[in-house]
Amino acid sequence: MTDHARAERRALADLLDALGPDAPTLCADWTTSDLAAHLVIRESDPLGAAGILLSPLAGKTKERMTGLVGRLGYAELVDRFRQGPPSWSPARLAAVDRAANTVEFFVHHEDVRRAQPDWTPRDLPADFEDLLWRRVGSAGRMLFRRSAAGVLVARPDGATARVRNGEPTAVLSGLPSEITLYMFGRRGVSRAEVGGPPAAVQALAHAPLGV
Repeated sequence: MTDHARAERRALADLLDALGPDAPTLCADWTTSDLAAHLVIRESDPLGAAGILLSPLAGKTKERMTGLVGRLGYAELVDRFRQGPPSWSPARLAAVDRAANTVEFFVHHEDVRRAQPDWTPRDLPADFEDLLWRRVGSAGRMLFRRSAAGVLVARPDGATARVRNGEPTAVLSGLPSEITLYMFGRRGVSRAEVGGPPAAVQALAHAPLGV
């Protein structure tokens, strides 16, 4: 069975190498260099990583990202990301790596891919889509928590999951990979479609999404 966390890590590292340090991403104003620094800090610098989730520490995280780029350079940053977390990290364990990094690396891989002018959707393996569907069901309740409308997600095979209670309800339809991108705030590039009552569609379109 494919380890999709490792596969996405390799593919993202290859793409970062190919594009160089100054290519755009979907992460606000970050370049590929900024994203590479984020990825390395996230799994090797606990103090720096704290600012990813805690806004009062965001300035410290940015400072450490800038310092890391200056000290190591882009090629070394990408190489460190490719090699994986340091020996002391729990993410060295395959189960922890899969739980913590599969979706993270998929989303950031698409952040780079879909920021380029010639991008096209990938045809992901069925087992990867199934894995992402399970994560949609478990993480969606948190990521859609600020929607003023209820949210039902639906994949092409007819399976559905309610990730936000309430009425009216918006129906977010598409491949699990596209729903994943939508719920992590990549609305502009997601191929997922929103249906349902107009009020629900509008509410979901304007809901703050993500962590």
